Amino acid sequence: MRTGRFRKPMAKVAARYSESLSFDRRLYRHDIAGSIAHAAALAKAGIVSVEERQKIDAGLREIEKEIGSEKFQWDESLEDVHMNIESALTKKIGAAGAKLHTARSRNDQVSLDLRLYVKDQIQSISAQLKKAQVALLKLAQKNVDVIMPGYTHLQRAQPILFAHYLLGQIETFARDRERLRDCLRRTDVLPLGSGALAGSTIPLDRESIARDLKFAAVSQNSLDAVSERDFVCEFIFCLAMIGMHLSRLSEDLILWSTSEFGFVEFSDEFSTGSSLMPQKKNPDMAELTRGKTGRLYGNLVSILTTLKALPSAYNRDLQEDKEAVFDSVDTVAAALDVFSAMLPKLKIQRRQMKAAADDPNLLATDLAEYLVKKGMPFREAHQVVGTLVAKKAKKGIKLNALKPAQLKKVSPLFDVDVAKVFDVRRSLAQRRMIGAPSPESVKAQIARWRKELR
Repeated sequence: MRTGRFRKPMAKVAARYSESLSFDRRLYRHDIAGSIAHAAALAKAGIVSVEERQKIDAGLREIEKEIGSEKFQWDESLEDVHMNIESALTKKIGAAGAKLHTARSRNDQVSLDLRLYVKDQIQSISAQLKKAQVALLKLAQKNVDVIMPGYTHLQRAQPILFAHYLLGQIETFARDRERLRDCLRRTDVLPLGSGALAGSTIPLDRESIARDLKFAAVSQNSLDAVSERDFVCEFIFCLAMIGMHLSRLSEDLILWSTSEFGFVEFSDEFSTGSSLMPQKKNPDMAELTRGKTGRLYGNLVSILTTLKALPSAYNRDLQEDKEAVFDSVDTVAAALDVFSAMLPKLKIQRRQMKAAADDPNLLATDLAEYLVKKGMPFREAHQVVGTLVAKKAKKGIKLNALKPAQLKKVSPLFDVDVAKVFDVRRSLAQRRMIGAPSPESVKAQIARWRKELR
């Protein structure tokens, strides 16, 4: 690239600073796929002969095998993966290799490679999310009758089924998969043929290229196509959301594994010890996942900041997009792998969960609703029960220890049937609305997810 315009070689310090080969070489398969499709378009346009196209195809496939088997000799002086492959091809097949870059710029080439990579990763991450959903579903099926407290503000709130909690986590991953599918729609646009910013005087059949590379659409503005990285921002945002969901799940499991809760226990395979304290069993995999979410947020902020003040068309700043994408992909993929393996080995402490769920205060809302069913306005019922809880708590008396006669002094609407309110399983069975945690509803949701994830 420097032989025509430049008289002096690039300074070594500048070359080291600007190279991207150290990280963009992982795009080699996508770069080669794009070059094969580009060669077909050049042949159709009459720029390369049938024989030259065959040489280009064979040479590129040979290079792909060499890179895959780690026999390829990378030349760090050639700056990036694109120039390495082009240089190696020209050495292999001669002049035909030097024709390959006709009507193509690295600007549209790198955008193409990155789109192909993101398309592949969307499919891969989505499959990993599904695997995590299956692990959660199996855990829910195994513990379908386990009762636990639900929490708000980290305070015991109302009883739920543990399976209902797990189904909620499946829902979050379902939204993550939906976001990825939606992101794919905007990623699935071919930029190749846009050149540096204004296309080329050589007419390429871009729709044919799109078919060869399995793109659903072709970009409609060459200036926008070479610099647009919305799909990168959106993809990294999707990965950050997955990290956030994994982090929240991690936080719950970390808290519940403490002696103070004692609801779950991590298996030895997914726990670590202390270098000093022999008794410790630490939930490090969940803690690491919670921590790595910060990296995902950082990558998102990084790419948004890089793009925020760029002038139109391609600028070298865009080289900074790849490391953010690669790191986010690696981080999320590793976390999902760990969780899919860790969840099935999680020990659920049923007795501790049930003991916590037997706290009669968790049924205070049910008690208020009992009064509502007797004709009392809800706000009044809320006040009556709240006052009752406060008074009895001072004396250390539990709600379910009060006799109907004592309750009648608070409100004449209380009757002997009030005792039924403090039956936790009866309370859950009454929560039959769509999305509620009744055993009937939970089993229906498990059946739905079994069908969807089959």
